[in-house]
Formats: sequence, structure tokens, C-alpha cells
Amino acid sequence: MVRPGGSTRRGFALADVIVGAVILGAALAVIVGLAGQAVTAQSKGRDLALAAMLADEQLNLVLARGPDDYAKRFATQGPCDPPFADFSYRLEFSGGVGAEPYAVAATVLWSRAWGAQQLTIRTLVASRTGTGDTDPDPDRRPDSPVQRNPQ
Repeated sequence: MVRPGGSTRRGFALADVIVGAVILGAALAVIVGLAGQAVTAQSKGRDLALAAMLADEQLNLVLARGPDDYAKRFATQGPCDPPFADFSYRLEFSGGVGAEPYAVAATVLWSRAWGAQQLTIRTLVASRTGTGDTDPDPDRRPDSPVQRNPQ
């Protein structure tokens, strides 16, 4: 026994399956694309955090050794130490005349698939020789002990 309109129902079910498959495929493509963007953003964030740490390390070395004649005594550019060998740094000094502090810029450079990247941190560092302190490692302890009251 054949029902009238039976073949149209089968055709309608087939159209439902095709439309559902197209919608599911589009949704999966969007999800995969968003996952790829999330991984890229996480990688960029990790690289920026590492670059900030490496720039801070270079600025701490300048602060510890003093900015006076730093460029003559130490390297001001080059690759970072392993495991960060894919990063490189560059230090730039200006100022430092008289009592004026040195303007120090630490730039960290690296390259990824999306192109060359860099991060620059600028700060001021006081001169050691401009203050009359010629000792490379002066005693920085106070003359009298500091009294602190617990709160």
C-alpha cells in the first residue's frame, strides 16, 4: 500500500539532513578558527611576558653595574642566554650629563611566524660618578640602625 505524499516526506527528511550537516560543518569551522586564534593569542602573551622579563633583567644589570661607561665595559646588544636564545636585546643610553640621570632603553627583539616583534622599556638611572661615589661597590648601609615599630 502506498500512501499519498510518502515520497515528499522522504525528500523533506533528506533536505533536513543536508541543511543540518551544512550548519554543523559551519559551526565546527567557526569553533576550529576560534581555537586557533586562542592558541595564537596565548603564544603572543607568553612571548610578551618573556620579553618583559628579559628587558627587566637587562635594566637590572645596568642598575647594578651603573650606567656610567656601561657600553665600554659590557655588551649592549646580542642574543639572550639559553633557553631564550631566540630573543635578542639592545640597550641604548642618553643623557647623564652632570647631575642629570641617564635615559636607558632596553629593547628585546624576537621573530615568530606572524613577523618580527619587539618590546622597549625606557627608564631613568642615576649616575654613580656624578654623585661623587667612585667606589664601584659602595657600602649602602645606613649610619645608624633603622627603628621600625610593628603595627
